[in-house]
Amino acid sequence: METKFNESKYQRARDRVDELKKFYNNLTIYLIFVVFLAGINYYTTGFGYMWFLWAAFGWGIGVFFHALKTFRVNPFFNKDWEERKIREIMEKERETEKWK
Repeated sequence: METKFNESKYQRARDRVDELKKFYNNLTIYLIFVVFLAGINYYTTGFGYMWFLWAAFGWGIGVFFHALKTFRVNPFFNKDWEERKIREIMEKERETEKWK
């Protein structure tokens, strides 16, 4: 029983590390690509019009949401919300059971 528990903990930790690794890879590629686009922008227009910011902004939104997911930050559905919802559902079930 103890080994199954340890294997389960190990698998969860491994999945978490994999999730973090994917985020950091995404962030690294994002930074490299934005710098590359900024370089192209500078050499073509001399930053007369900084078009690379559009790509940085668009991709940055994706990286931001990936970070929220990776670091488990959810301002809308946090632990308090989950607990309230669980209690609410349990209460509704209890009331429904009364009338059966």
